[in-house]
Amino acid sequence: QVHLVESGGGLVQAGDSLTLSCAFSGPAEDIYYVGWFRQAPGEEREFAAAINRPNGSTYYSRAVKDRFTISRDNAKDIVYLQMKNLNPGDTAVYWCAAADNSAYRRSASAYKNWGQGTQVTVSS
Repeated sequence: QVHLVESGGGLVQAGDSLTLSCAFSGPAEDIYYVGWFRQAPGEEREFAAAINRPNGSTYYSRAVKDRFTISRDNAKDIVYLQMKNLNPGDTAVYWCAAADNSAYRRSASAYKNWGQGTQVTVSS
């Protein structure tokens, strides 16, 4: 029922900024949280950011706090991830995902629907 599509990935230099988009559709009750997760080569998938769509509350991992901003446009059914001051440690595949209100927002296993992923590569 829920579908999500990420876009906006690419190759950038350290210090650059990049904005990812997540367009979604489906029942609002199943998209209570929209989260962004990342996985670098040889590393485990990790939480980056999430947003509560009904009230706009945002949540970030320590690694991205103060550099990334998650935002919503409920009228357009899009969630954005604005990434600033990127460094090579941010190189990863990025996914957006949707969870209902029973989810622990920082846990990937709690998200039931996922996009296809978009590659972000940061060169030094």
